[in-house]
This record gives sequence, C-alpha cells and structure tokens, in this order.
Amino acid sequence: MDRLDNPVHRDAWGSTTAIPRLLGVDPDGGPCSELWMGAHPAAPSRVERAGVTQSLAEVIRADPETELGAAVTGAYGPRLPFLLKVLAAARPLSLQAHPSRSQAAAGFADEERRGVAPDDPGRNYADADHKPEMLCALTEFHALCGFRAVAETIDLLETLTVPDLDPDLQALRSGPDGSGVRRVLDRLLHLPDIERTSLVQAVSNRCAELVAADGAHAREAQTVLDLADQHPGDAAVVCALLMNQATLQPGEAIFLAAGNLHAYLRGVGVEVMASSDNVVRAGLTERHVDVDELLAIVDTTPGPVPLVTVVAGDDVEVRYPAPVADFRLSRLMLPAGRAYELAPGRPRILLVVDGRLEVAQDGRTTQLARGQSGFLRAGDPPAVLTGTATAFLATTSLPEPGEPGATGAAG
Repeated sequence: MDRLDNPVHRDAWGSTTAIPRLLGVDPDGGPCSELWMGAHPAAPSRVERAGVTQSLAEVIRADPETELGAAVTGAYGPRLPFLLKVLAAARPLSLQAHPSRSQAAAGFADEERRGVAPDDPGRNYADADHKPEMLCALTEFHALCGFRAVAETIDLLETLTVPDLDPDLQALRSGPDGSGVRRVLDRLLHLPDIERTSLVQAVSNRCAELVAADGAHAREAQTVLDLADQHPGDAAVVCALLMNQATLQPGEAIFLAAGNLHAYLRGVGVEVMASSDNVVRAGLTERHVDVDELLAIVDTTPGPVPLVTVVAGDDVEVRYPAPVADFRLSRLMLPAGRAYELAPGRPRILLVVDGRLEVAQDGRTTQLARGQSGFLRAGDPPAVLTGTATAFLATTSLPEPGEPGATGAAG
C-alpha cells in the first residue's frame, strides 16, 4: 500500500480548525476547505515509489492495469474514476448542480469549440464527465438539497405573506409536479438587480419576524437570514425557500444525482464523487454564475432529502451504496483484536478518521494514523487490517471477473 500525501484546498468557506485537527497539525488561522485523495489532474495525491515521489495520476498512467485492474481500465481508461475528500464547511458553499454525462459531454465540447480557455473563470465544464457525489457526515452536517414537496413550499410562502412572492405562489399552485418550481426558479434567478435586492430584503424582514416568533418555518427562515447576511441581494437566498433542508447526524449520508440543486451549509463530512470538476452555479458565491446553463441541467422534480440507505456488510463494514459504477463508499469500525481482510482486484483509497490502523500485505506493514490515507492497487496481494480505528474505504462498484453485476453502469 502507498501512503498518500494529499493536497489541502483553502477556499474561503472552509473551517480554520477541522482539517488541521484531523491531520494533527496546528491551525495557521486560514481556512482549510477540502482534503483531496485521488488522482484528479487538478490536484492529485502524491506517492513514493522506489524512493521517487510522483503524482498518483502519473503512477496510474504508467501501468493502469496493475494499478486499477482490467475492469476499471476497460470502463474508464487509465484514470481513477473516483475522488475522495474530507469537506469542512464553516460557511455555505455555492448553490449549484452537476451535469449528467451527456450534458457534460455536450457542454465541454461546446466550450472547446468556442475556444474557452481551461483556466477561464467563466468556464463551466472542465471535462466531459458527470459528477454524482455522496457525502457522509462526520459531524452534524447541514445542507440544502433538492426541492421539497410543492404543498410544503406553498404553506411556507403563504406564511411569509410577502406580496412580491405572489407570482411564485400562483406558479406553484398551477404546477405541483415540478413545472411550477422551474418557473419560480427561472423568475427569481432572472430578476433585474433592483427587483432582486428589494425582494431579498422583504423576504429577510419577514423571516426575521418568523425567527423571533419561533413558530412554524422558523428553521427555514433562519437559513434565509444566514444566507442573506453573507450574500445580500442574491436571488439564490430566496431560492432556498423552495428546497429541502437536511441535517445529517454522524454516519448518515446523502447521494446527489445529476441535476440536484444543492448547497452545503456547514459541517464536516467525507465526500466521494466521480473524478470530475464540473460545477454549474446559481449563486451564493463570488465565482462564476451561469443561470441559463444551471436551468438547462437542473432537475426541479420535488422529492424528499436523498438519504442513503446503509447496508451492513458484516460486523466491521457498513456500505453506502450508490446507483453509479464510479464509486462505492464503506465505513470500517475495527475493534482491537480483530483482523479484517481486503481482497485484491480493485483500486481502493483507505482513510483513517479515528484511531490507528496497520495494513499488512505480503510481509510488509504500513501504519496509518488519524488523518492519514493510503492507496491499494488492484494488483496488490490481499491486505489485512488490524488496530483500533474508524476508517472510510472508497472504491468502484464495477464487478471484477467472476463477480456478480455492479450496482450501477459505467456508461
């Protein structure tokens, strides 16, 4: 197993303490937003092989079948199809959605045809792949994700009694299947500056009254106030009124499919996703916003919070299944005195979030402490884990030869 040296991202919304605490280093006062583990070309992990430090992406390209296995190489070529992260949000991230594979391919081809530079801040599509993702909470985690039942949103807007929202109430009453949500989203995100500023202020004023009364919808009202405080005049603040509010407890997870409009609000979690960087933003950010492209890819179908139903593999492993082949996530809770074997045949990234693990392979042992991670090649011998630890294991859902079907499809 290769111990990974992983890049830390420093977005302004990041926590100043959570990732340093995980890594066992002193905070420097600056935000640390994400710890990336994988071979994404924008920020690959690094490994040491034969005394030479290389990026994991370079190592995989040099011998993809040994590193990834025949099934993964056949489906994805010489690249690791998933990216594992620790995400630590002290402030809300942007309101965003990710494209499907066909949407990403079309958007990427269009931007390439138009000559949009790869580092252009106005670019939406960094690659031609989709970006489904799953987040499992390490602490209590708060998020907006998808659109709640229309009847519940109507009740909220009727409680607010903001006259400027009357057109939206009418649209929702006439389109309970999600078509009304799309019309509301379109109207709000296209409001002229003066109308948008006025609406956000009027909604904020009423939300402050609901919070003070601590009655119905006080929770949704507080979220609007928090967002408006950081993004005054942003129409995405009002869009939050349409959305599900999720509060995950440690160990709970959500899966965000293509088109799911979402914004992580605060908390620390382990995130796994397809190895793509395609993000289309609607607001709550200083970065590029493309309302028309967002409306082209967003799914406005109402539904519940997309919680993942966990599957107990055995007394150590709990699996978080996803309906895609790109990734699969497991949580391992290894007690003292228990040995746990990982069979060969697929690439894996192992992250320790508490305690300490020893990973033994073919007579060699690698130590992983809290915050450390390692890469297990598909062609490696079986790995035997011992110690006392909580860890996360990311791999793909593709079947290896002789295994039954996968939980999703690569295409």
